[in-house]
Amino acid sequence: MHTTLVETDTIARAAIRRPSLIREAGYAYFPVALIARLPFAMMVVGILTLVVSARGSLALGGVTSAMTGLGTALVGPLLGAAADRFGQRRVLLIAGTANSVLLVAMAWLAFAPVPDAALLAVAFFIGASMPQVAPLSRSRLVAIIGRAYPRDRRTRIVNGAMAYESAADEIVFVFGPVIVGLLATTMTPAAPVIGAALLALVFVTAFALHPTAASGTAHGNAERPVQAPVGELLRVRVLAPVAGALGMGLFFGAMLTSLTAFMAERGVPEQAGLVYGAMGIGSAALALGVTLFPARFSLRARWLTFAGLLVAGAAALPFVDSVTGMALCLLVIGVGIGPTLVTQYSLAAAFSPRGRSATVMTMLGSGIVVGQSAASALTGIVADAAGAPVALVAPALAAALVLGAGIVNAVARRES
Repeated sequence: MHTTLVETDTIARAAIRRPSLIREAGYAYFPVALIARLPFAMMVVGILTLVVSARGSLALGGVTSAMTGLGTALVGPLLGAAADRFGQRRVLLIAGTANSVLLVAMAWLAFAPVPDAALLAVAFFIGASMPQVAPLSRSRLVAIIGRAYPRDRRTRIVNGAMAYESAADEIVFVFGPVIVGLLATTMTPAAPVIGAALLALVFVTAFALHPTAASGTAHGNAERPVQAPVGELLRVRVLAPVAGALGMGLFFGAMLTSLTAFMAERGVPEQAGLVYGAMGIGSAALALGVTLFPARFSLRARWLTFAGLLVAGAAALPFVDSVTGMALCLLVIGVGIGPTLVTQYSLAAAFSPRGRSATVMTMLGSGIVVGQSAASALTGIVADAAGAPVALVAPALAAALVLGAGIVNAVARRES
C-alpha cells in the first residue's frame, strides 16, 4: 500500500511539473545554436577583410560584401519557406555544406588570377546559401512553446525566448568581427573565411541534426504541412516588423561605418570595434531585461518607446566631438536597440501565418542583413566624400525608419 501511494504521488508531481524551455529543447541546444550562428556574423566582415588584403581595393571589398548581403536578402526567405515545407533538417544540411564549400573557394579565388566578377558571383552564392540559424532557431522555440505551454503562459515565454535570441545575436555580432580581426592579424587574411567554413560545417550540421529540428516545422511527421496562403505574408502585421528589421539593419551598417570614419579622423580607426561594443553591451542587457516588463506594457507601446529612444540617441551623433561622448551616445542607443529587436521578433512570432513561421523569421533576418550591407556601402561613400559628421546623419535616418515602421504597426493594430 505504501509503494502504491509513493508511486501515485510521483505520478501526480510529474503531471503538475511546470515545463521548462531549457528542458524541452535539451541542454545542448542553446550552446550549439549560439555557436552555429557565428559563421553568419563572421562572413561579411571576413570577406571584406580577405578581398581588401588580396586585391588591394577597398571599393571591391565593399561591393563583394554587399553581394553577400544581396544573396542573403533574395534567397534567405526562400530557404525559410523551404524549411517550412520540407523541414529544417534537410534544408540546413544542404545549405550548410554548400556554404562551407563556397567559403573555401572564396579563400582560394581571392588570391588566384581570376577576374573580379568571379569573386562577386561567389560572394552572391555565399550569401544565398548562408544557413539561417538565428531565424530557424526562433521558429523552433516558438513551436516548442506552443506545444509545451498552456495558452495563458505562451506570450510571456515567447517574449523571453525572443529576448534570449536577440541577446545571442548581439553577442555573436559583437564578437564575430573581433574573431575575424584576431584570425586575420595572427594568421592570414584567409583564416577568418576558412574558420567560418569549418564552424558552419561542424556546428550548423549539429544544429540541423538536433532533435528540435522537427519542432520548427508545421508537420514533424510525413504528412504535408498545413500552410496559410502566400498572400498572408503581405499583410501589414507581417510587413511592419520586416520593415522595422530592415531599418535596424540599415542602422547597424550606417553606425559601424560612420563610427569607423569618426575614429579614423582621430587617428585610431582600429579602435572602432571597441567603441562599437558599448552599444552591444547595453543592447544585450536590455534585450534580456524585456522579460521583466509588465504585461500591460504592450508590444506596440514597447516598439514606439524604445525606437523613440533610439532616434533620440542617434540624433545626437552628428554633434559629438569626442570618443567619450560617442561611447555615451552608443550606450543610450543600445538601450533602445535590444528591446526594439525583441519586440519586432515577438510580433513576428505572434502573427506569423499558419505553417510559415520560418519564412517570416528569415524575412526579418534577411532584412537586417541587406540593410546592413547596403548602409555600409552607401555610408562609406558619404564618409569619403563629406567626412564623418555628415556620415553620422545616416544612423539617425535609419532610426527614423525603425520608428516609422513602429507607428505603422501601431496604427494597423489599433484599426484591427
